[in-house]
Amino acid sequence: METTRLSTKGQIILPKGIRDSRAWRPGTEFTVEETEEGILLRPAAHFPDANLEEVAGCLRSKRKPKTPEQMRAAIHREVTRRHGRGRY
Repeated sequence: METTRLSTKGQIILPKGIRDSRAWRPGTEFTVEETEEGILLRPAAHFPDANLEEVAGCLRSKRKPKTPEQMRAAIHREVTRRHGRGRY
């Protein structure tokens, strides 16, 4: 077990062996969580940058798509329901 020290700036240096074994490089971001046992440090999970064209339609539904008429009818039902409750 290795030890480290908190600096006057609130920084902690992680031992080199740990950084190397985890492939943590300068600039790696972490989430910090306080637990009953102590502090839990995890590399922050980031989604890669993407644009709309790359992700549009990636979550396909197995259901048959609704027709425009069905969508208009559903909107009308909801508006009528909300008006009946005094929401608008």
